[in-house]
Amino acid sequence: MQQPVAERLDGEPQRFASLEDRIHASLATAAIGDALGAPTEQRSIREIQELFGGRVETFFEPPQDSPYAKGRRAGQITDDSSQMMMLAERFVEGGGEVTAAAVADMVVTWASDPAFFPHFAGPSTRRAVEALRAGADPETIGAEGRETTMGTSNGGAMRVAPAGLVNPGSIEQAVEAAATTCRPSHFTNVGVAGAGAIAAAVAIALRDDATIIDVVRAAREGALRGAEIGGRDGRDSAGASVYARIGTAVAIAIASDGLDSAVAEIADTVGSGLHAAEAVPAAIGCFVAAGGDPWLTVVAAANIGDDSDTVACMAGAIAGAFSGMSRVPAWAYDRIVEENDLDIEGLAARVARVARERI
Repeated sequence: MQQPVAERLDGEPQRFASLEDRIHASLATAAIGDALGAPTEQRSIREIQELFGGRVETFFEPPQDSPYAKGRRAGQITDDSSQMMMLAERFVEGGGEVTAAAVADMVVTWASDPAFFPHFAGPSTRRAVEALRAGADPETIGAEGRETTMGTSNGGAMRVAPAGLVNPGSIEQAVEAAATTCRPSHFTNVGVAGAGAIAAAVAIALRDDATIIDVVRAAREGALRGAEIGGRDGRDSAGASVYARIGTAVAIAIASDGLDSAVAEIADTVGSGLHAAEAVPAAIGCFVAAGGDPWLTVVAAANIGDDSDTVACMAGAIAGAFSGMSRVPAWAYDRIVEENDLDIEGLAARVARVARERI
């Protein structure tokens, strides 16, 4: 079968012979990371190690004092990958395109499930759901507010991987799509920068010849483009630069002596919390520290603490797209599918059909 070919910015062809497999792995690893990080969320690295007897490398039932995930079973996903997969379906329905109205409808539909809402909603998503239910304009509501915490959290980035999956190899298209998905909830320079970074990284990771450096550069470019769109068309909020902190996290990952030391220093220096300028750079840093391996990437992210399930979901989406299903542990994938009654393979096939038409 002839390989699909698109043109790179430097004029060289980019190929996507294993596109379906990489899309499958991206969705799968994101869900695995989400579930792996659910019981460690909101905890420090030391608390995680003391509570679970060391590094978390399997699925645990979230303890009863877990602020968000309590009541979930071991291996169950949370808001991060559940929204990601719903968004993927919306991209499929739109032939690779989405509108702010479609994303708003998706968010409100997601919020109708008591398994996820309201206890899994972050501040920006919670406000968006309430406003959208009251009839707010999905094109502009994500830019409203004066508090710097509004629209600058990682909720837009956590679900955005499909914007990259349906735009393989195209940073520009991935970021434009990511910006649209942020309009109903996270339409600020910081929120769109975070989403743009993840979407661009996923889009480039799908290339057959992608390197870790390519993915990092894409994430940084996506952050710059996203910040410009969000600040110009949405709200220009105060806050740290996603672009700059990606550079810091990657530098730490490269210079570290090992995975655990990289995770600890990223947590101490960059952070791994709710703000997009913490969680998104931390996800990129975990991907680099793990050498792009999907399992090691989500293990690193799940053990970084704070908003660990979100970091692991985003990092997993990139690592899966980069590596493919052969490097995703079958036991973890099977557990996720069974515990959550998911058809990830079927969803991936639908996304891949749309993506191939757009190359």
